[in-house]
Amino acid sequence: MATLPGVLQPDNMAPTQKGVQVTERALKRIRVAMAKEGIAPSEGGLRLGIQGGGCSGLSYNIRFDTQPRERDRVYQFDDIRVFVDPKSFLYLHGMILDYEETLMRQGFNFINPHSTKSCGCGSSFSA
Repeated sequence: MATLPGVLQPDNMAPTQKGVQVTERALKRIRVAMAKEGIAPSEGGLRLGIQGGGCSGLSYNIRFDTQPRERDRVYQFDDIRVFVDPKSFLYLHGMILDYEETLMRQGFNFINPHSTKSCGCGSSFSA
């Protein structure tokens, strides 16, 4: 796998821990989307998760949430918080969230080391 430029480790995690990483491009896009939705970083964060379904068995889920839940893992990237529930963490630890903008596609890209097969749209995978 090629190394991505601008991959950020969470501020609240040791470099040796396997958590969720975010690229600078994704962080910039998260800030833009939060501003568009009228959500201040201090008032919420980005929730990453997985759910059953999709063409490969599991689908990525991404949305804004006001607060972390009791058992969530919270990753801090400068002013942005990312929430991951315990079930999703099993499939998402070690992944990188990137943002891609090309002539053919624009959107968040999940680079997941646990994905053994993914679909063409990139929003579904199997582990």
